[in-house]
Amino acid sequence: MKTLSTGDYAVFFVYFIIVSLYGYWIYRRKHNADATSKDYFLAEGSLTWWAIGASLIASNISAEQMIGMSGSGFKMGLAISAYEWMAAATLIVVAVFFIPIYLKNKIFTMPQFLHQRYNGTVAMVMAIFWLLLYIVVNLMSILYLGALAISGISDINIIYCIVGLALFAIFITLGGMKVIGYTDVIQVFVLILGGLVATYLALNLISEKSGTTGLLNGFHIMRSEASDHFNMIFKKDNPNYMDLPGLSVLIGGMWIVNLNYWGCNQYITQRALGANLKTARGGILFAAFLKLLMPVIVVLPGIAAYLLYQKGMFHQEMLSSKGVLDVNKAYPSLLNLLPSGLKGLSFAALTAAIVASLAGKANSISTIFTLDIYKKAIKPDATDKQLVILGKYAVVVAMLLGVVLSLIVGETLMGEGKQGFQYIQEYTGFVSPGIFAMFILGFFWKKATSNAALFATIGGFIFSVFFKLLPRFMDLSFLSPYGFSKIALQDDKVTKLYEIPFIDRMGFVFILCVVGMIIISKIDQARGIKTQGLEIDASMFKTSRAFTAGAVLVLGIIVALYSFFW
Repeated sequence: MKTLSTGDYAVFFVYFIIVSLYGYWIYRRKHNADATSKDYFLAEGSLTWWAIGASLIASNISAEQMIGMSGSGFKMGLAISAYEWMAAATLIVVAVFFIPIYLKNKIFTMPQFLHQRYNGTVAMVMAIFWLLLYIVVNLMSILYLGALAISGISDINIIYCIVGLALFAIFITLGGMKVIGYTDVIQVFVLILGGLVATYLALNLISEKSGTTGLLNGFHIMRSEASDHFNMIFKKDNPNYMDLPGLSVLIGGMWIVNLNYWGCNQYITQRALGANLKTARGGILFAAFLKLLMPVIVVLPGIAAYLLYQKGMFHQEMLSSKGVLDVNKAYPSLLNLLPSGLKGLSFAALTAAIVASLAGKANSISTIFTLDIYKKAIKPDATDKQLVILGKYAVVVAMLLGVVLSLIVGETLMGEGKQGFQYIQEYTGFVSPGIFAMFILGFFWKKATSNAALFATIGGFIFSVFFKLLPRFMDLSFLSPYGFSKIALQDDKVTKLYEIPFIDRMGFVFILCVVGMIIISKIDQARGIKTQGLEIDASMFKTSRAFTAGAVLVLGIIVALYSFFW
């Protein structure tokens, strides 16, 4: 039933009041009228390890996971969990190797790293690039998918849902990084609790449909009757191979997706850049453990919805306005079965995921615009007070742009049966290989030049577009033995085409960017162009015994999961 009862609204109202009052209390308690811009944007030295870890997950888990990944779970099954479990492994790498470099060199924003390591031109190009990416892809998609889900649960007009989410996120974001970080702890608690309730309902319902009871029975029935949805590594003949191409999720492009997202992304790294190394590493390790749990909350409900759909449920609820099966409606359809009160809790969890992610994204947009564009290129003598005020205006403007874009193109790009999660991953992947190549060589190869970095930035995007469009102009059937999938195009002249999976495409582009950067850097060195490397020594990468034990445990769990569900 697509309505919320009085009890549901009461539960949601309690959640809203708790988050709002706690955020206001944090703001009043920790706010300083003379606070520096770094204190406002980064909460410098104020976040604990558990606040950092919770904020990382709250900012990451949003509508694209709760809705988009559940939809992908409905379509392709547990394999989509690769993004979550490989992210846990990636977080360990980031904590050991990336964060020490940032903190040792006092780097607070990603454009600052590029300016310090390369030059101002590279930094400014990427600052503008990131702003466009965060607003056009991320803010827009989070608002649209989130509003779609909330509308599906409450039957409130999607326009009102988009505006309401934006206003709530602005309220949280204007308090600065401290408010975002600490309220994210509540958001994650609500998110996990509400998500587990939805998973419990799904498994229990499957048990009841089969004449049994219990969560484990529901899980075993789901594995038995939807066995094709419990393969982590797809073979070449799998219809979803294009989205998750076999071993590439373990040894190929999936690493580029995750290392770029978790290690070279202002939106994520900002949570740890205001802390000391021990606290930052502790927070990131905590986030890695939480990542292992996420598929239980966002993927299993999607698989359960698929099985229930096969049994005759949700046929009307999951149709789009044009009568097309819309996998993005799998999670909302499931939540509509919850009893009064519990539905309100899951509604609050969904809202928490969306608002936390929007707030984190808006704060990063504000930070990059204020510290890396306005202060460096427009008004270098701006005071901290002026920067903080401008940052708040930037939050409002960014969110307004996100609202407009979600209303204009949201349905076109992510509606009518499209997988919202895959949309975000593929289009972010147009820039990820070049950015990651620029960062990784910038970290560990002192001879990388600014010209090489510009090549990776611009050339990486061009290569990505080229490989995306290549099958339309060239017969790639010779690639079929390597797992590339056949596609059908309306073209009388071409009958045999093979498209490159976007994860593999990212791997190819990354290799080209690295090779290109090395060649250009060698040419620049021959011309006498000097570079400025970062301060790095081997002792930076040593970890404590507690961190090492936790990291080994995380990696061991990942190996066990892949071994069991291979």
